[in-house]
Amino acid sequence: MLYFFLKYLHLIGASVLLGTGAGIAFFMLIAHLTGKAETIAAVARIVVIADFVFTATAVVAQPVTGVALAWSAGYSLWEGWIVLSIVLYLVTGAFWLPVVWMQMEMRNLAKAAAAMGVAPPARYHRLFWLWFAFGFPAFAAVLGIFWLMITRPVLW
Repeated sequence: MLYFFLKYLHLIGASVLLGTGAGIAFFMLIAHLTGKAETIAAVARIVVIADFVFTATAVVAQPVTGVALAWSAGYSLWEGWIVLSIVLYLVTGAFWLPVVWMQMEMRNLAKAAAAMGVAPPARYHRLFWLWFAFGFPAFAAVLGIFWLMITRPVLW
């Protein structure tokens, strides 16, 4: 019973990470494409909140439930697929942490531009494209983790 409860929590956390990440990327991209500082500021404000409420919670829950799940199922944390999952999780985090800061900066820049009735400044655009680029390796790493969790391949 404990195993299935931990698995349930782990799957919910993984789904939140994937879904929130994809949703945030979609909404920020659509807001950016409007070119309107007011729209970007409003969406970025919500995105930052969502990242702290949903993503950050799942980021904390995943290693806790993952270790407990591995222990409950009798897996060693040194199994190849688990080690690679942890490495990919750290890669995701290495890209996600700067992205959170970028989102807050983009929100602030768009809010200031909206208050002045002007378009977002060049710094906003540089941050947006960096933010956009950081999303690809992070998203690919999360997809890789999903694949490893489903297939549990023997790697070594």
